[in-house]
Amino acid sequence: MNVELPEKRYYSIGELANAFNVNASLIRFWEKEFKSLSPKKNTNGKRKYTSEDVASLKQIFYLLKDKGFTIEGAKTYIREAKKKPMNNFEIIEKLNEIKNRLMKIKKEL
Repeated sequence: MNVELPEKRYYSIGELANAFNVNASLIRFWEKEFKSLSPKKNTNGKRKYTSEDVASLKQIFYLLKDKGFTIEGAKTYIREAKKKPMNNFEIIEKLNEIKNRLMKIKKEL
């Protein structure tokens, strides 16, 4: 899942919903189901997602939508993955981040 988001400190739920092409209500539902997805809230109660939240959301989306895991299956997978060294998904995500940064640098030259 290669989601294009501008580099920012915080993202709104609307920005993430658009980037992942899902409803904001689905993201709120996943927040309740997955402890790794826990955005901060400002004084008005609006969610502010960090880049760590985006990484968690990418993994959740990948497992549920791309791989067809159930919610319980995805929770188990994430829990077990914490006990192991980097899995293929994490390696691919890291490599994609590096590739995107390099492409950005190349365009600037």
